[in-house]
Amino acid sequence: MINLLPMTIEAMVAILLLFTILYCVRLNSQLRRLKADESVMKGVITELLTATENAERAIAGLKATVREADDTLGAHLRDAERFCIEMKTGTEAGADVLNRISQIAGARPWLLGVSPPPGKDPTSDPKTIIAAAKALAERAHARAKAAAA
Repeated sequence: MINLLPMTIEAMVAILLLFTILYCVRLNSQLRRLKADESVMKGVITELLTATENAERAIAGLKATVREADDTLGAHLRDAERFCIEMKTGTEAGADVLNRISQIAGARPWLLGVSPPPGKDPTSDPKTIIAAAKALAERAHARAKAAAA
């Protein structure tokens, strides 16, 4: 019986060594896969860095475009406000001139060669005002031609 015990111990050690060798083979294959994954991860990281740099350049370009568009839009808005004020001033001046013409036509239609129809107020009839304004313009044009000749 004594001979059996050392053989059993040696067999158990041999089995444990076999399990250790199998575990080392498995661990070695996992390490190889991990190293392969490491190279793949390095490639992914490199691509990510490249994409990040491209995105940063694109953002910088967009910011510059936005600044330029803001400056251009501001200039156009200032021009539009100026033109609006000029148009308002011109419109008011035209309305003032039209009021003066209508006052002249309404107050003294005989000076313009237009006689109001009987029973109508000459200042309320737009056709009368237009006729008076045309007559005034024709007379002014005739005077200007006479002065130039």
